[in-house]
Amino acid sequence: MSPTGQRLAPLEMLAKLVSLDTESSKSNLPLIEFVEGYLQSWNVPYVRLPNASGDKASIYATIGPQDRGGVVLSGHTDVVPVKGQAWTSDPFTLRVENGRAYGRGAVDMKGFDALTLALIPEFLAADLKTPIHIMLSYDEETTCLGVVDGIRRMGRDLPMPKAAIVGEPTMMEVVDAHKSVVTFSTTVHGFEAHSSKPYLGASAVMTAAELIAELNRIADEMMERGDTSGRFDPPYTTVHVGTVSGGTARNILSKSCNFHWEFRGLPSLDPQEIPNRLDKFVQEVALKRLNRFGDFGRIETQLEVAVPGLAPEPGSAAEVLALRLAGKNHTQTVPFGTEAGHYQAAGIPTVVCGPGSIDQAHQPDEYITLEQLEAGAAFMRRLAATCASS
Repeated sequence: MSPTGQRLAPLEMLAKLVSLDTESSKSNLPLIEFVEGYLQSWNVPYVRLPNASGDKASIYATIGPQDRGGVVLSGHTDVVPVKGQAWTSDPFTLRVENGRAYGRGAVDMKGFDALTLALIPEFLAADLKTPIHIMLSYDEETTCLGVVDGIRRMGRDLPMPKAAIVGEPTMMEVVDAHKSVVTFSTTVHGFEAHSSKPYLGASAVMTAAELIAELNRIADEMMERGDTSGRFDPPYTTVHVGTVSGGTARNILSKSCNFHWEFRGLPSLDPQEIPNRLDKFVQEVALKRLNRFGDFGRIETQLEVAVPGLAPEPGSAAEVLALRLAGKNHTQTVPFGTEAGHYQAAGIPTVVCGPGSIDQAHQPDEYITLEQLEAGAAFMRRLAATCASS
């Protein structure tokens, strides 16, 4: 007997997902438990992939044959906070008005998630020969690491997919490349002394300023090096210092200074180049200056987040498939990071393609248009037809 689970239209599914508050600082388990119940009602096999502390989880489901790899539709379940934003309605109650569906995560990216789930009855009815996998992850908005444990199991106890489509909002354009996002925290430890006698100590703030100036020089060089592909905006790797904190008074050599910094690298950039260059400056210049009057200080840099870039793979299985399903004849790039680079690093051909515009993400009154939701549904129905035929 065929399974007869609960049928939810995409908007109904989106309303349910939006109603479950999955801000990244909170557990996403209520949403995962809802999805598990929904999958069980359709007899769709799945695997829960919890984090180390057990308060969050990804879920990986397969529709169609269980003995082979297919196409992964990958989305994240976490959303950014609403605190301090001026919403005109409850952000966790979907509001449909003037051809738009408003709610936190509506476009980034519960709209895509809702489509993958709502269309499961159609995927089942299609009698797929190539399976469709659904991966719903956590912590994309903070570390982008929530998907990694599941990807590591692909090719081991989970089938190795033939292709991955990450459904971040691209207005259904097929994206084959984006920059990496790598963030660091650097702390300079000095030694306090009266500012009238600087030889009695070491200023952490003054040394941090030298390090920031070096990052500025690296940033200028990256801008001059540019983007040989001519596809990115801005057309170069960016280097940025976002926060600086240190010192206690004007007339005290500062004991400590910390700054947070990042680079967003072109896919062609060696991810070790910029941190290695800063470390070289630390060893050859900054530490010697910090400790010129004695063994007073040290400098520590910690990697915080490393989201790999997505490099173009012309003619890959993911690109060919997504272009055909989207009715496009060329690929694009985006300026934001996604989970796609993790799939690619595991040897899985990957593109980014999903409904809605990133311009509406992270804002108060975030929304996705009904037109884009329908375009996403049409894309997935064409995917089902393709997977049913081969």
